[in-house]
Amino acid sequence: MATLAPEIALTPAAAARVAAIAAKQGRAAILRLSVEGGGCSGFQYKFGFADAPDSGDAVAETDGVRLVVDDVSLDLVRGCAVDYVESLGGASFQVSNPNAASGCGCGTSFAV
Repeated sequence: MATLAPEIALTPAAAARVAAIAAKQGRAAILRLSVEGGGCSGFQYKFGFADAPDSGDAVAETDGVRLVVDDVSLDLVRGCAVDYVESLGGASFQVSNPNAASGCGCGTSFAV
């Protein structure tokens, strides 16, 4: 059973962007964050849409939008916040991860 997790967060800006994309695609407003090996720093973040939380997922909810993280990835992103940032360089989801000892310039990979 998925559980509400105070150890992960989805900012209002990220929730609004997920809701807009999900509505356009006719999908549930559920963003899945997972961590995979790879990237230039050792681990990389992977985002995708989910139809529903899986059993064992940690779930954070903001403005009716859910962020889900599997139990293995949660160990690497516990305490993180997912934000959506628009800048001159482009727009992207960004993870503020207190567990990351270092990261790469692009912000999509990290080391612990």
